[in-house]
Amino acid sequence: MTSPAAVTRRRFLQAAAGATLAGLLGRRARAADAATRPNIVLIMADDLGYECLGANGGTTYRTPNLDRLAAEGTRFTHAYCAPLCSPTRVLLMTGRYGFRNYRGWGILDPAEKTFGHLLREAGYATCVSGKWQLCRFDKPENADQPKRAGFDEHCVWTWQYAKGKPSRYWAPSIWQNGKLLEGAKGKFGPDIHCDFVCDFLERNKARPFFAYYPTNLVHAPFVQTPDSKEAPAPSGGKKKGKGGQTNYAAMVAYLDKCVGRVVATLDRLGLRSNTLILFTGDNGTPRGITSKMGEATIPGGKGKMTDAGTHVPLIANWKGTTPAGRVLDDLVDFSDVLPTLAEMAGATLPTDRTIDGRSFLPRLRGEKGSPREWAYIHHGGAGAKGNLRAVRTQRWKLYGDGRLFDVRADTFEKTPIAEGDGGDEAAAARKRLAAALASLK
Repeated sequence: MTSPAAVTRRRFLQAAAGATLAGLLGRRARAADAATRPNIVLIMADDLGYECLGANGGTTYRTPNLDRLAAEGTRFTHAYCAPLCSPTRVLLMTGRYGFRNYRGWGILDPAEKTFGHLLREAGYATCVSGKWQLCRFDKPENADQPKRAGFDEHCVWTWQYAKGKPSRYWAPSIWQNGKLLEGAKGKFGPDIHCDFVCDFLERNKARPFFAYYPTNLVHAPFVQTPDSKEAPAPSGGKKKGKGGQTNYAAMVAYLDKCVGRVVATLDRLGLRSNTLILFTGDNGTPRGITSKMGEATIPGGKGKMTDAGTHVPLIANWKGTTPAGRVLDDLVDFSDVLPTLAEMAGATLPTDRTIDGRSFLPRLRGEKGSPREWAYIHHGGAGAKGNLRAVRTQRWKLYGDGRLFDVRADTFEKTPIAEGDGGDEAAAARKRLAAALASLK
């Protein structure tokens, strides 16, 4: 006769074995699920406006790799960001408008949850390589800030270091995985950042990954690249060549080349059909640079609230998923990126804070989705004045100080429409957009 104690022990062992098997099966199921989730490569150029891409009608620069991504994927014609890089980066990474969380130039609030956090928690390998500019790495407490912001690995320009602003291009100063990178003398910074991304893709090809690649290109100083016709700068990196416009064009071409290298790596690894490539810019083209779209001359407007400062390219290429050659006039603002990536990854959005964006993932799949009715543009943080915050549709734009523009007819916003003028359409747009602004508190 079996004793009660033996029965209890047998049941305990059976239960434990069952729990172990269930746990193992659960881990295998999660691993299988992770293996089928799409990879994500988010590339954000620095100071590259909408007009710079051939795919968008630009005729000044050579961008064959980006044009091919657009032709084989989906191109958005109405994507908007903040007019300067620091607020744009915080907006992009958190999905939250600047009046909620922008604390000042080069600051990322440590209480914020980024898309790096969300995707890492969902089982993704994560990295950032390029321009960070959200802390000073010469302060010991910031040594691992990218890691604390959700990125397993990082390779970023130091921005400011040891009371100076070191080079981002020739002989660059780079903070890689918690320390200064040695051996950068004579090297071109964008090559180091691109190499890091490609190596990350290679090492993580067997699991879902998220590579955030905010490039240093094509921000000033406008320098010669390794492909410039004249000899590039020596190891000190001081040479700037014949002029800003010439070197800017060379830097745009080199940016396109770096994008091509990333795409070629994904092709070689057989990952293109399971990888979304998103390409955009952080604000408009620098002032002093002029570009052509056909016969139209577009002056750079970085820092301005007009289209010249806030209208940026947005290309989505997910081979076999994004409809090839599709052009969408959906409104997208940068708060939408985080919820889109979270939905792709099966990540959970935080519920303890307002997320301003909405996912445009259905549109990438060729589905109807739910495009936003207006986009919000914000120059800085909570103290931004009325002329530094605006809501817009594809046609109408209303500032916080009451100025209304028909941007379809008045791209450079020369003539505001006075209240009571412009007919019924202008009046309806003013009312609708004023309500949207009032809701953003």
